[in-house]
This record gives sequence, C-alpha cells and structure tokens, in this order.
Amino acid sequence: MTSFSEYLPYAFALIIAIPFLVLLRQFVHTYITLKNQEIKLLSVKSNSENKTHSYERMTLFLERIKPSNIIQKFDKNLAVHEFVFLTEKTINEEFEYNSSQQLYLTKNSWKNIVDCKSAIIDLLHKTYEDLNNNPDLNEFKTVFIMNYMNDEDYIAATIEDLRREILILA
Repeated sequence: MTSFSEYLPYAFALIIAIPFLVLLRQFVHTYITLKNQEIKLLSVKSNSENKTHSYERMTLFLERIKPSNIIQKFDKNLAVHEFVFLTEKTINEEFEYNSSQQLYLTKNSWKNIVDCKSAIIDLLHKTYEDLNNNPDLNEFKTVFIMNYMNDEDYIAATIEDLRREILILA
C-alpha cells in the first residue's frame, strides 16, 4: 500500500494535466483554423481591391477614347492624317498599358472593351476615308463626332455593363 501512495501525487497530477493538454490542443487547433480563415479573407479582400481597380482603370480608358474627349487632345494646327495617326497611336498605347487588367475582368467585359477600341479606330479611319476632299481638322472632328452620335453609343453601354458587374462584386 505504501508503494501505491508514493505514486498518488503523480497520478493526481496526470489526472489534472490530461484535460489541460486536451484543451490546449483544441485551442491551438482552433487558433490555427481562425488564422487560416483570416489569411483567406485578406486574400479575397486584396483580390476584390484589384478587381475594383481594374474596373476603374478600364472605365477611365473608355472615357478617354470617347470621341468628345479624343478631339480635344492634340494641336489644332495638325493635318487630318496626323490627327488620325496620333489618335490611333494614343489609343493603342493606352490600351496596351491597361491590357493586364483583363486578368480581373470577365471575358465578356474584356471583349466589349476591345470591341469599343476597335470600333473607335475603325470610325476614325472610315471618317477619314469618307472625307476624301481633304477637309480641315475642325470639319473632320465635327464629322467624326456626328458619325459616332449617329451610331449606337457602345462606349456608354460598355461602361454601364462594367458598373453593373462591379456592383455585383462589391
């Protein structure tokens, strides 16, 4: 009996330590799970910020290529063919600068943006070809804007689609 009484304090300590070890293990497991969820939440938030930034940049790009904004860009003393060349170059450069944003946009939105860019460049060339009697720059700009206004406002429609998509994401 004396030999059992020698081990009684150790047995008592073991009986008390086991629940604490179990609780400590559960606490550590719960803490790790919560930290993993926090990391996932932060990455989702960061990705959401990237998407929002992409939609903002592409909306700005579309605003810049609107004919009413394009015609104000360059010197009024340019020849029409110089204006067409510089405008097309500027649109393509800005588009290439923003092309990485397609990673964060839906395929449909990106296709609409590419279609808008192509349509504006096509409209520039078509207007230039239609005015083959060598007009001055102001006449070209007026006809260019009128041709855009007579057609469907595809830039405003694309911006509205982007606006709807970003509201769904937010």
